[in-house]
Amino acid sequence: MVRVMAEPHPEVNCLERDPGVLEVDLSGTFRMTDGNVPMCEDGAVGGVRKIIFRDRGIQSWDTVLLAVLLRILRGREGAQVDLTELPEGVRTLHRLATREVGRKDVSVAPSTLGFPTRVGIRVLSLVEGVRDFVGFTGAWVVSVGRLIRGRARFRREDVWEQVRRCGPDALGIVTLVSLLVGAILAFVGAVQLRMFGAEIFVADLVGLGMVMEMGALMTGVILAGRSGAAFAAQLGTMRVNEEVDALQTMGIPPSDYLVMPRMVALSCMTPLLVMYANAAGIVGGSLVGVFLLEVPPRVYFDQTFSLMTPWHVWQGVIKGTSFGIWVALAGCFLGMRSGRSASAVGRAATSAVVSGIVGIVVIDAMWTWLFMVME
Repeated sequence: MVRVMAEPHPEVNCLERDPGVLEVDLSGTFRMTDGNVPMCEDGAVGGVRKIIFRDRGIQSWDTVLLAVLLRILRGREGAQVDLTELPEGVRTLHRLATREVGRKDVSVAPSTLGFPTRVGIRVLSLVEGVRDFVGFTGAWVVSVGRLIRGRARFRREDVWEQVRRCGPDALGIVTLVSLLVGAILAFVGAVQLRMFGAEIFVADLVGLGMVMEMGALMTGVILAGRSGAAFAAQLGTMRVNEEVDALQTMGIPPSDYLVMPRMVALSCMTPLLVMYANAAGIVGGSLVGVFLLEVPPRVYFDQTFSLMTPWHVWQGVIKGTSFGIWVALAGCFLGMRSGRSASAVGRAATSAVVSGIVGIVVIDAMWTWLFMVME
């Protein structure tokens, strides 16, 4: 014969051991199937300034436990609440349930503030943004560690969807821009080199300029305006719809489920797009060299690859990869930090584009200086 042990009934004991301090002992199971849950008597909890909840053997629980907490705290919003001894999930649900959802992002700066005050507000906002970015980057690094160990929680379908959006869907605009940039470089070089009868060196100018600099730079700018803004808008909309809060409530790290697929997709696709942009730019320059400067195609391409080395190509690929990581990081960070209104999502998308392009220029200057020193 198998004996089935009954689960302990829920118990809620309220004791006012110190004046103004109420201690609530919770034990047993708190589930919807348990029926009515006992509550504190109104007279036992009146006029308290601090409420301490203690775990005295909670076996299992669901949202009923949260309802018990909220019912005890009803009408006593001014009292200090101590939930440190309760499970982490209960504390998270309580924080989400009692959070004030205000439109803090919709505000008008008072015109009466003086210039030093406005500067101080901007500096404090900048410091807060840097602090949040460092925390966001740290969470992403932890997610990368979980990804390496095979414990990251995200869907592979999301990765392939982001790969499609960041890679194949961007080929059209990358092709157009790279072709025109290569042709523009050839035009600029031809104007000066024609005075010395050295039109053939336009091939060197276009080839080295595209693989070392312009291919990666233009690809990064395109991705900043395309993928970076899309990441910020998508994640910002998820915050408005409280989808990010839902993931946190279920114990799924948003850095794994939302940020990781976008980071992986853009980091993998950017080097491929850079190499494709290099080829398209060289083809655009060859059109000018062959049809305008009347250089034979074989001579033009022989001259193009005569000075180009694998290291020159790798410089552009390294730059482009770092651009992709920065664009994805900035777009995801600003999207996750967005406010909860349509205007805030728009500002997040705009900030993602601006931050992405400015960061690309700074990173490009740093890589160019480093490569120059290495040579």
